[in-house]
Amino acid sequence: MYEGGRPEVAPRAAAAQRPLRRRRRRRWPWVLLLLLLIAGGAGTYQWSGRTEVQLRYVTVPVARGAVARTVTASGTVNPVVIVQVGSYVSGVIQELFCDYNTNVKKGQLCAKIDQRPYLTAVAQSLANLNAAKAQLGKDKASLAYSQAAYERNVALLKRGIVSQEAMEASRSAFEQARAQIALDEAAIEQQTAALDAAYVNLDYTNIVSPVDGTVVSRSINVGQTVAASFQTPTLFLIATDLTKMQVDLNVSESDIGQVKLGDIASFRVEAFPDRTFSGEVVQVRQAPMTVQNVVTYDVVVNAGNPELLLKPGMTATARIVTAERAGVLRVPDAALRYSPDGRPPAGARQPAQARVWVLREGIPAPVSVTTGLDDDTNAEIVQGELAEGDKVIVAEQREDAPPPRAPRN
Repeated sequence: MYEGGRPEVAPRAAAAQRPLRRRRRRRWPWVLLLLLLIAGGAGTYQWSGRTEVQLRYVTVPVARGAVARTVTASGTVNPVVIVQVGSYVSGVIQELFCDYNTNVKKGQLCAKIDQRPYLTAVAQSLANLNAAKAQLGKDKASLAYSQAAYERNVALLKRGIVSQEAMEASRSAFEQARAQIALDEAAIEQQTAALDAAYVNLDYTNIVSPVDGTVVSRSINVGQTVAASFQTPTLFLIATDLTKMQVDLNVSESDIGQVKLGDIASFRVEAFPDRTFSGEVVQVRQAPMTVQNVVTYDVVVNAGNPELLLKPGMTATARIVTAERAGVLRVPDAALRYSPDGRPPAGARQPAQARVWVLREGIPAPVSVTTGLDDDTNAEIVQGELAEGDKVIVAEQREDAPPPRAPRN
């Protein structure tokens, strides 16, 4: 088993270990190559990730133009004058002569209420008047008789034929007959007034247009009963002139202080989104309107409508020009807000004092300016070392430059 003190390896075990050692020696070159490839890829990735950041300024040239401050509001298009045609009497609608969009003239018949009850009232008032007149004729005959009796008794009293009492009785009868005549005349006047009222009510059964215009609304039909007991019902709405419209705008309380009479306004309606209509502020009403704790005021804008494109009730979105400067030096508001270090611009607490940055020979240079009118897009430059054509910075962009190529060995 042992020779010379060293263990003796079996021939079969020694033969099995020799191929294993050979395979291990063959793997080392491949592992080393794989490590070199991984290290080279990481180095290439790190080299390619090295980029340079370039800063590019966005500029706008200083130019001259208009600066207009506006107030935006929405409202409704309405006719300038619209008349409500109602009924003074009650009854059943018997005939209709006007409909929607009917052009009417002043005094034109639009509807008729059943006249039979009012014809009956006229006939009754006429009969009462005739009875009063007949009573007057009868009382006049009585007056003549009483007067003759009184005058006869006065003559007989002087001759001592009748007594004083008889003469006074005839005088009383004469005076009563004369008073009855005055009473009958008053009754006739009363019955005449009642007859006139009956005729007026009869005339009210004819619903006529009070103005020249166009019917924009009709609220009745034939056979419908009109009740005018408590309030006058509205039968028709007539616009006097649809070629002249007005826009009732709801201006918020924060903007109403800037709006004044004569301001120019432009507005659009959804029916014609590509067309702008113009008008003028003719009234700033003092009555506030509060809806859900929001206070607004009615501003009336008159607008021409020669093509009859505007319809009553359309929703309009308007811009009222409250102040305007034409041909002034102006810069964008973004230039006033820009600062290279990102901090608020100097003079931000003073609206009239500001600072802009001008790009001169590729380097931003600050310029102090005094601003005037601002329309939330451009600001008027009242004073400052700015000239037309100077490029003011409004923003900056940071771009990644392409990486440099790795040197070749």
